[in-house]
Amino acid sequence: MILFGIPTCDTCRKARKALEAAGHAVTFRDIRQEPLTSDEWEPLITAFGDALINRRSTTWRELSEAERACGVSELLAAHPTLMKRPVVQEGNRLTLGWDEATRAEWNV
Repeated sequence: MILFGIPTCDTCRKARKALEAAGHAVTFRDIRQEPLTSDEWEPLITAFGDALINRRSTTWRELSEAERACGVSELLAAHPTLMKRPVVQEGNRLTLGWDEATRAEWNV
């Protein structure tokens, strides 16, 4: 299982702790230190589309209108921390965020 996020994100820390407590072997992938390639972004963009962009983030608010008009893949390639977090992947299973439905999906 891979948890994509950033180490300073409280939600990512909560998700990782809960998943590990539930017995999942979690590999944390810091998207700042180890950015995803376009091939790695593709299945996430296919699964989540525009929902993958965190429009409440400081990074989003600092973007110009021209930058905001770019496609999801271009935005995430240039600003990986725009990704809504966490994304949890195990095989072909993917979840976005850490709400009640996501916790139920991972039996946490």
